[in-house]
Amino acid sequence: MKSKLILTYAMVAISLCLFACAPATKQVSIEVSCDDFMKLQHISKEAEVLVDGSLTVTLCSNPTTGFVWSESAQISDQTVLQQVDHKFISPVSEPPPPPGTPGQEVWTFKALKEGTSIISMEYSRPWEGGEKGEWTFVLTVTVK
Repeated sequence: MKSKLILTYAMVAISLCLFACAPATKQVSIEVSCDDFMKLQHISKEAEVLVDGSLTVTLCSNPTTGFVWSESAQISDQTVLQQVDHKFISPVSEPPPPPGTPGQEVWTFKALKEGTSIISMEYSRPWEGGEKGEWTFVLTVTVK
């Protein structure tokens, strides 16, 4: 019984390592839900994408609260990554969701050349005196 348990743990550890060590792909998607931000207001992640590939970042958003994500992401090295799109996607359900239901903001980036770049975004109330950096998202991207 004990050896089966050890074998199971070993297989899980190997599987996680193989998943974590997976090679970069042409299309990478990162999504962070409202529940994720409720647990941890400042989230950092890492991703790998191939040159000429695309990266999609989807973050929870509810503009009815006055909070919005940065329209343009802060990109540390714009020779490595370029933002090509940003849009808000309303929630869809049957029946239609009640007013105030959160949706998602989606950014699309193109990987231009090999290197590393950091994408930063901030969820704030943009007016003077409004709360700044209520939520933050930082993504370190390695382009291979």
